[in-house]
Amino acid sequence: MKFNIDEIVKVTGAKILHKTKTDGVFEISTDTRKLEKGNIYLPLRGENYDGHNFIDKALENGAAGYFTQEKYKVNKDADFVLYVQNTLVSYLQLAKYIREKINPKVIAITGSSGKTTTKEMLASVLSTTFKTHKSKLNHNNEIGLCETMFSMPLDTEILVVEMGMRNLGEIQLLTSYSLPDAGIITNIGSAHVEKLGNLKNIALAKCEIAANLNPEGLFIGRDSEILRENLKYAGKQVLVKLSDCRNVNIEIGKTVFEYAGNTYELTLEGEHNIENAMLVIEAAKWAGVSVDNIKKGFLEYRPIEKRWEISEINGLTFINDSYNANPESMVAVLKTFLSVYKPPLALVLGDMGELGKDEIAYHKKIGEFLSSYNGVTLLTVGELAKFISRACSLKSEHFNSKKECAEYIKNNLEKGTTVLLKASRMMKFEEIIEMVKNI
Repeated sequence: MKFNIDEIVKVTGAKILHKTKTDGVFEISTDTRKLEKGNIYLPLRGENYDGHNFIDKALENGAAGYFTQEKYKVNKDADFVLYVQNTLVSYLQLAKYIREKINPKVIAITGSSGKTTTKEMLASVLSTTFKTHKSKLNHNNEIGLCETMFSMPLDTEILVVEMGMRNLGEIQLLTSYSLPDAGIITNIGSAHVEKLGNLKNIALAKCEIAANLNPEGLFIGRDSEILRENLKYAGKQVLVKLSDCRNVNIEIGKTVFEYAGNTYELTLEGEHNIENAMLVIEAAKWAGVSVDNIKKGFLEYRPIEKRWEISEINGLTFINDSYNANPESMVAVLKTFLSVYKPPLALVLGDMGELGKDEIAYHKKIGEFLSSYNGVTLLTVGELAKFISRACSLKSEHFNSKKECAEYIKNNLEKGTTVLLKASRMMKFEEIIEMVKNI
């Protein structure tokens, strides 16, 4: 969206430190590498970077003007210089202005796991009926929210935004600028317990999604005691649970279930995905999507990269689900994999991050869970993942590097084995598959 200077000043409270020419309308760019001639450059600051260092570069690349948090950082080569106290706040204020101007229905999604899958699945369903815009991948922080709203087409009818958090107050901040009409919490689990200390604080942080939720809107969540204890929302609520479903049938690449009198088919496996789908169904019904179009949207949905990504290499089938991992999502994925796929099977498991002082215990519990299964090869990589192997009675091997693991896979797993890779994103487990290809 383009803004004139009067709009920018009104929305952000910016002070004009310098001007030679301010007429016209302008797009805003936060990245000098993508900036186009005539844009306004908005420099952001983070822990390890400061966009103010690239103001001169932005002008060289054709920026008409720029924002600054530094009153004395004035380059008179610019047509104008706008001073604000905090450029990120200004970015958020302008994003909110766009949200209010286009005025789509906004659906916000958070949760300890499953939020990206739920967002992608919901967008697929809503797109059957409405002009739908969504957050890219996991662009779920303040900057990601702004990028999502700045890229929103003018004819958008529904906006689906994913909201992540690492501390209390972050989701409330995001909702204060996005003003959701509907909010979804996929689940409340142990992800980020290192930062927040305990499950109670995680629940409080997730329930902030209702802080600025339209009182005439809808909250949807996976039913749990901790959710009911901590959610503060006086509007309509729908809480779902797996037992609400009937006639569940899970096969490779397919899940069929009956919910609220209708039968739905998903293009992926797992009870956890049925729970995600129920949240989607309720949100879609609220938005006005017909049951037939909900079914159509489910069939058109495809997982994003590193989410149940299947490939065939050297007679082995790899399922890469290494986009992220926490104890709850790890168990859900393992349960699905081990119940649906036929032997020979192998698991390649890595570290789960941000689990705090009990991180070793969480990894041991995964090993104990796996001990009830037979005939599976367990391979682990990582300082924490070794505790999975140690607590598990399955045949297992632990490796100090991904290369060692890849070599073992190539030299020891029999043809026809299906191999699941699961770990936190920091482990970059997709590299194991590339190594197997190239050894």
